[in-house]
Amino acid sequence: MGRVSSAERRAALVRAALRVIHRDGVNGATTRAIVSEAGMSLASFHYAFRSRDEMIREVIAFVVQDEQRVSLEALDPDADIRSAVRAGMHAYFDLLRAHPSREQALQELVQYSLRTPGLEHLPRAQYASYFHTARVLLERGAEVTGVEWSLPIEQLARILIAITDGLTIAWLADRDDEAAGRLIDFAADTIGALAVSRPLVPREVN
Repeated sequence: MGRVSSAERRAALVRAALRVIHRDGVNGATTRAIVSEAGMSLASFHYAFRSRDEMIREVIAFVVQDEQRVSLEALDPDADIRSAVRAGMHAYFDLLRAHPSREQALQELVQYSLRTPGLEHLPRAQYASYFHTARVLLERGAEVTGVEWSLPIEQLARILIAITDGLTIAWLADRDDEAAGRLIDFAADTIGALAVSRPLVPREVN
């Protein structure tokens, strides 16, 4: 590999790690396997990351940030809240269909970390990033459609992530696009029903 920046090196290693985890599982995602997949030297890995733990956190952040980006881009300021939720979830689903191995790798990371002593903190951090992304999307959706949420945003974010988790696992298992679409419609109806119109602010009278 030619001369690349630190950011490019990190991104290449993250993409390689996702491929290795999908192909060989988390146990097989050693630093040597990852650098071999990326076409780099072991020294390149240690130049980019201080530890495998740090690299795994970067893998999670890479995927979650991409999900947030496509979902935010799908928000239409002229849409109602149900349509906004539906569009955001469809944007996520399109990304899932395009890169199923990425989501499968994240699912495996959760299960592996939960049963591996010393890695119990990783699932907590992974889901904290999911909940943060859900809060951002719900807050932005409410802002652009002129509504407020009838439940605390933290509670609503957990509901959205629970539905999205179910959608992801079920689709990875059966690849049933129509069933996934019906679940997205149900989620949009359910979450949309939890929105209320934002009260009008009285205009000052001179």
